[in-house]
Amino acid sequence: KLKQKVTEVSVEVATVDAMLDKICRKYNRRRRMKKLKKKLKLWKLQTLVILSAVMVFVVVIIMWSLLWFFTFRKESNSGVYFAGMFRVASVEFISEYRYADSSEFVSMANQIQHVVSRVYRSSSVSKLYKHTVISDLSNNDQGGVLVHFWMIFVVPRLKTPTVCEECVSAILKDSVLTSLKNRSSVGFLLDLPVDIDSILINACLYLTGSECVDKLYASLLDAKVPLNVFSSWGGLICHIKLTSTPGSILRLTVNSLDIEPSDCVYDGLTVYSALLPMRTKVLLRMCEAVRVPFTLVSTSNVMLLSFRLSQGNKKCGSVTKMPEGPVVAGELRSPFYPSLLPPGCSCTWRFQTPSNALGVAVKFQNYMLSIKDLTPCEHGWWKVNEVIYCGSYVSHTTVFRVPEQSVEMVFLCSSRSAQQPYFATYSSFNISQPCVEGQFQCSTGLCVEKERCCDGLDDCQDESDEVFCSKPVKNCGSASTLHPVYICNGEKDCPNGRDETNCTLGTTHFSGSCILKRNAKCDGIPDCLDRSDESDCGESTKQHFLHLDRVVGGVNAVEGEWPWQVSLHFSGHLYCAASVITNEWLISAAHCFSRERLSDPRQWTAYLGMLTQGSAKHVADIRRIVVHEYYNARTFDYDVALLQLKKAWPSGLTSYIQPVCLPSPSQALTTNHRCWVTGWGYRSEQDKVLPTVLQKAEVSVLSQSECKRAYDPVSPRMLCAGVPTGEQDACRGDSGGPLSCRVSEGGRWFLTGIVSWGSGCGRPNFPGVYTRVCEYMIKSYPMSLL
Repeated sequence: KLKQKVTEVSVEVATVDAMLDKICRKYNRRRRMKKLKKKLKLWKLQTLVILSAVMVFVVVIIMWSLLWFFTFRKESNSGVYFAGMFRVASVEFISEYRYADSSEFVSMANQIQHVVSRVYRSSSVSKLYKHTVISDLSNNDQGGVLVHFWMIFVVPRLKTPTVCEECVSAILKDSVLTSLKNRSSVGFLLDLPVDIDSILINACLYLTGSECVDKLYASLLDAKVPLNVFSSWGGLICHIKLTSTPGSILRLTVNSLDIEPSDCVYDGLTVYSALLPMRTKVLLRMCEAVRVPFTLVSTSNVMLLSFRLSQGNKKCGSVTKMPEGPVVAGELRSPFYPSLLPPGCSCTWRFQTPSNALGVAVKFQNYMLSIKDLTPCEHGWWKVNEVIYCGSYVSHTTVFRVPEQSVEMVFLCSSRSAQQPYFATYSSFNISQPCVEGQFQCSTGLCVEKERCCDGLDDCQDESDEVFCSKPVKNCGSASTLHPVYICNGEKDCPNGRDETNCTLGTTHFSGSCILKRNAKCDGIPDCLDRSDESDCGESTKQHFLHLDRVVGGVNAVEGEWPWQVSLHFSGHLYCAASVITNEWLISAAHCFSRERLSDPRQWTAYLGMLTQGSAKHVADIRRIVVHEYYNARTFDYDVALLQLKKAWPSGLTSYIQPVCLPSPSQALTTNHRCWVTGWGYRSEQDKVLPTVLQKAEVSVLSQSECKRAYDPVSPRMLCAGVPTGEQDACRGDSGGPLSCRVSEGGRWFLTGIVSWGSGCGRPNFPGVYTRVCEYMIKSYPMSLL
């Protein structure tokens, strides 16, 4: 019984536990359901509120947009531009006022802008007036300074007529009129003397959208200043400002104008007797072609030429059936050649050769195509039979061959800005033998005679015929002709000296390649009958270098030792170096100015005739920076730039400042020539402090084969110099500085190289890489402007 009761109790207890657990689960489930329903209701309420808010916001935006589009848009603000001019009397005009980047111009312009702005900000149109911009300061025969300026007003379009020319002009004249004294025609705008009769204000179009604005100045009477303007792509607005000396007038001669007849609304040339496009100063409008030259005379010493060209076709191309043989079949030109390439242009050329044994060869004059890599195409995108190429500009001829019978070449302008044009001829070629028997095919695609390989001359224009050549046999004792490498190279290779005889025989004038003797320019020996090889050599500086034999390199220089050395400071800090080549021009490296902020000449200062930082004999700001048009920021090819000084160094400083000699195109150096690199750059990669005294280090010029072994790629416009241990080298801060070499004992120093790039500083077997200056002495280069 006891067991039975226990058993029953056990069963009963178990049943209660099960019921309690069931009840608890049911209760908890209901409780969770209630909480879930409450949360659901709350979430629905929150969601509803959010959705309602979003809907209201969207409706408001739509309503506001519709309201703006249909109502407020008509009342939206627009800019109204006024061009004006007046004469500031009793102020002496100085030549620096002609340059908008000069400190003198900026100072005077800021003063005038401040005065004019105060007048209009206190006038009845103050709420509409925005600001004034001084565009030009010129002089005339009445003396003082003639001010050309813009005024900009922001007004509702429907109320634009309320800002009339007469009103804007009257405000300025009234301000002057109130200060007139003693019946003088000169009044004062807040202490600024203004000739009231010279005030002229016109409403006109602003210069916005101008692709070119240029200034030309005729400093001499009857001086002829040539002006060539080429048509270009659609939407071009071009302004050319002409000025001459006070008391003179300008004579404009139009030899030809090739333009389709129009109503002058879109296309045409307008000539103004002012430096701004003012309606009341129009001298002539030309809206049709001019075939017979005519002359136009200005009413003063200033004139503005304004060219406007409407939207044009940016596409080009053709379909050509090629003839047999390597004869030139036609020409391939960039769009609008010889004008710059416009953004967004495209061309498609299709070629068909007579047989499948012939392909298409395109010979570019200043351009080359390379297989596209991971970098974008900066100078033209090409698709040739479904293969993508990138174009790039070079200074020499290249040949691009497509070994297929049917060829389609698609070209797209890939730059956001205008690019240089290109020109090419095309012909067919034998696919199995691109170069005829006895010729060598260069990497540029050119074909040269095999005898010209390894002769010391760059016939392929990319040195592919001269690199990794074995040293030829001299054959000094035999009757056979010596190898061209040894002939007239300036060194006595044969004991009997026959390799250096008859080097100037029959030469009557000096021209790099027409004289056999190498390094003949300015070597102190007149080799030509007319002595032209010794002309334009500049001052000899050999008296400054008598002590060089006692210095190895990497040590302090002495006063006047390198008179062409220049220290370039950007925003007050040493950044690069340069060399003096004339009394107002310097030469440096393009990579010093490659970034946008570094291209502003106003931030640069040149220190000339300086040994220790802070002790310059002449300090000048930079007026203009001219970077080589083919400079490649990735490869450092064409790493050269010209700098124009605002203030030329005086001739009285020739003991401390002298230009370095520029080499001839045929300059050739060997390891026997003495070369020095100089600068204020760091003395090692780990150095934290720049030296204050100019440093110099002696280096040897390496062969191009050795240079290519150390670095790849190296272009023909680069050279390597250093020492095997790497202890003498350029470093950071030396960029743009000179590599100076003597090509003859006791002769003048030439600027052989410009510090460009390298692997670190002073590393063994990694020499410094320099811009080869002699490559830029050919007249087709921009360097010819010197």
